[in-house]
Amino acid sequence: MTPDNIARYSAFASRDPRFDGVFFVGVTSTGIYCRPVCTARTPKAANCRFFDSAEAAERASFRPCLRCRPELAPGNAPVDDAHRIAHVVAQRIDEGMLDDGAGLERIAARFGWSSRQIRRLVHHELGVSPMELVLTRRLLLAKQLLTDTTLSVTDVAFASGFSSVRRFNDAFVRRYAMPPSRLRHAASGTTRGVATRVAHDSVMLRLTYRAPFDWEELLGFLRPRALRGVEWIDETAYHRAVQLGAHSGWVCVTHAPEKRALVVEFARALTPALPPLLGRLRHLFDLDARPDVIAGQLGEDAVLAGAVARHPGLRIPGAFDGFDMAVRAIVGQQITVRAATTIAGRLAHAFGEAITTPFAALTHRSPGAERLARASVDEIARLGVIQTRARSIIALARAVAEGRLSLEPGADAETTIRQLVDLPGIGAWTAHYVAMRALCWPDAFPKEDVVLRKRLGGVSAARAEKLSQRWRPWRSYAALHLWNSPARADVS
Repeated sequence: MTPDNIARYSAFASRDPRFDGVFFVGVTSTGIYCRPVCTARTPKAANCRFFDSAEAAERASFRPCLRCRPELAPGNAPVDDAHRIAHVVAQRIDEGMLDDGAGLERIAARFGWSSRQIRRLVHHELGVSPMELVLTRRLLLAKQLLTDTTLSVTDVAFASGFSSVRRFNDAFVRRYAMPPSRLRHAASGTTRGVATRVAHDSVMLRLTYRAPFDWEELLGFLRPRALRGVEWIDETAYHRAVQLGAHSGWVCVTHAPEKRALVVEFARALTPALPPLLGRLRHLFDLDARPDVIAGQLGEDAVLAGAVARHPGLRIPGAFDGFDMAVRAIVGQQITVRAATTIAGRLAHAFGEAITTPFAALTHRSPGAERLARASVDEIARLGVIQTRARSIIALARAVAEGRLSLEPGADAETTIRQLVDLPGIGAWTAHYVAMRALCWPDAFPKEDVVLRKRLGGVSAARAEKLSQRWRPWRSYAALHLWNSPARADVS
């Protein structure tokens, strides 16, 4: 056994939750693969094989464990380019970019690569082809839906991304040697952790993470910035009106710390758009973060050690929709958070479509880029936005609507920042802030920010940039810790 596998076996034997989702263990004596936190009897080291992904384990003909359920493992948070690209490609495939018949060529064109490069890169990083990747993702999501909800097998098939029930059944039988109905029957004898809510005609699922998770601090950041009518955040939960393609509804997210998970309740009408819905929520709540790795580096820095200790598991407050978050950032330039939130709410009511939900506070869908691209400066300005900001919003909307600018996680951060700064009225601070939240970029650092510079002793922007170099590639988390610091940090 190699030294790396010896270390992995030690982590597996100790059930260390920090490695949950980092690797998977295939047991040759049973043909089953598990998460490192599985509570089953620990197999002999000689019977263990280690894999970086569930897809690689399944390609090696291992079946997912029914006890630890690999589909619930939190995802990786890659920071190098190859992992990032493979992660982005996997996400795009998972969200249905192959379902319209466009194939890998369209994905390749979107990212500026050849389809051959994509196949080679995904196979090198994840050990499987793109099509094997998407099949495993769909089957694992289907397995979770069959086990945790009362959705019909037909609904599960389409919600997990299959184009027909026949294809779903065939794939499930080939991979797991049983029909979906048998797994549903086996699960019916156990108590489901989440289920279908009849009162709200909704479905509930879990999204897991690596502990610790500072849920209160995350809600505390999002709450004063919520889009009135589109978002509602009370003391314990996040609510949002949702439009994904032709599907609209609502979502409510609460914290279940004992499960190391967020509980997601969503309108049944959003079931056909489940993969992109769950993907957006993972980005919004930064569920793929590695708090152990981040705190291990930042916690050793004298400037940040106290803040890291006070806020273990701090996450980047991401964005459910990168465009509306960027609009909110433009509106917020040089005014208070409260004033910006008021104006952003007016924009949502003026340009967003009305929606009916079980929650009185959720009344509108967020206006998309196409709608604001057609707005005039006067239409936006009469809502309390100064004309220069109105022009910035329209320029941003047109760039996004025309496909010249991507505000999605995984987009190249440096390129996006340059594109944002090139738009009228958008400065470096706003561009880095948008990269941090909309792109989920862990290394953003808005060095021009007055509060950051004050926390660092009133230094110049250039000095703040120099000081931040030792926090790379986690400068976004460093910035959040500095914003949360009660007083000036000692940078001597």
